[in-house]
Amino acid sequence: MTKELKKRIVTSIVLLTIVLNCLYINNFSWLILICIVSFFSWLEFFNIVKKIRVNSFLKGILNIFSIILLLLFIHSAHTIKATSTPEIVLFLLLVCIFSDVGGYVVGKTIGGKKLTKISPNKTVSGSLGSFLFSLFPPGIFIILEGITKLNYFTLSSNTYFENDIIFICIILSFICQIGDLIISYFKRKAKVKDTGKILPGHGGILDRIDGIIFAIPAIYYLNNNFNIIYWF
Repeated sequence: MTKELKKRIVTSIVLLTIVLNCLYINNFSWLILICIVSFFSWLEFFNIVKKIRVNSFLKGILNIFSIILLLLFIHSAHTIKATSTPEIVLFLLLVCIFSDVGGYVVGKTIGGKKLTKISPNKTVSGSLGSFLFSLFPPGIFIILEGITKLNYFTLSSNTYFENDIIFICIILSFICQIGDLIISYFKRKAKVKDTGKILPGHGGILDRIDGIIFAIPAIYYLNNNFNIIYWF
């Protein structure tokens, strides 16, 4: 195991511990966490924009849009937690995380045709891997239900893969990939590899949540307007 991989593992365990504790303590602790994460993400994006060779007016527009997006993220992430259960939030986060992991693992393992010029490291196989891995969390929750005898979504276990669950996973994965590409585009323009160095082995906070900050607001407002999810 390389030194860099050890850093990534330790950092991931620490981050997971913090997220789970804030998620399950109360709504206020969760709000504080997502506010802190959003603030540092905005700082990282602000520093990226400063390095892009465009006029000041456009830089200002980009920063305003980034603030609006992060405020939408804070509102939707907090509201979902306040009006449903921690398990629902955890499920949505896991779909995004598994989508990201799937893109990395499958893309690195299989490689193949490049997905877009925006991010040369992204491949078609990686994108398909993201969609595939995004379907893992429902299976994980089914196993947890079988072990704990608890019904996390107030649904019977055999409904997980029925109705809208697969559709939701695919939609979340798609939006996560779009979010990742958008941030990758700005990093490419700024000629930087990572959004920051705050997380050992991972880079910046924005590097880790670029897909999530797009996916959570999108799924929240899609549900509000079209009622596509019946469990929050």
